[in-house]
Amino acid sequence: MSDNNKDVEIKKDVQEEITADTQDNKELDKEAEVKAETQEETATETKEDKKDEKVSKLKKHKKKDKRDEQIEELKDKLVRSMAEFDNYRKRTEKEKSQMFEIGAKSIVEKILPVVDNFERALDAATDDEKETPFVQGVDKIYKHMITSLEEVGVKAIDAQGKEFDPNLHNAVMHVEDEDMDENVVAEELQKGYMYKESVVRHSMVKVAN
Repeated sequence: MSDNNKDVEIKKDVQEEITADTQDNKELDKEAEVKAETQEETATETKEDKKDEKVSKLKKHKKKDKRDEQIEELKDKLVRSMAEFDNYRKRTEKEKSQMFEIGAKSIVEKILPVVDNFERALDAATDDEKETPFVQGVDKIYKHMITSLEEVGVKAIDAQGKEFDPNLHNAVMHVEDEDMDENVVAEELQKGYMYKESVVRHSMVKVAN
């Protein structure tokens, strides 16, 4: 083979190697580009996933806040309803108690004249009559009635010798009495009575000036 032909073949081989290297470099560049694109897409997807996750957490947080707000609102309504019911119950019990007290006072007012008549009858009896079975029987009935009234909360107002109290006493007369202090009950003309803490009938009294 001539030297020219050898040179041609060598050049050809060199060109083929250069071409092959160039093609390999292009493939490597292409692979690098694909890899870069893949990494970029992955990064983008990761960002999107994080964004979606953040949005999801934000939505869940908002839902939780709204649910907590609704729970607090329901609790407040429940507390208000319970307070209103408790006030209603107390008011009803108070009204019931007042109605019962009014009814009891009305009955006591009707019984008191009977008590007064028993006392007048016993006061009118002479010493000899007080020893008779009839008067003793009347006295026992009277005492039994007084005991029964006391058991239900009825008691006589203590007036004799006490300072005049317009809430308990009804002054129908004023008398001059040097032995007694001023504004003191000198004499009880008719007994007064109370039912628990309420006055059923004021004591009818004379008051010293």
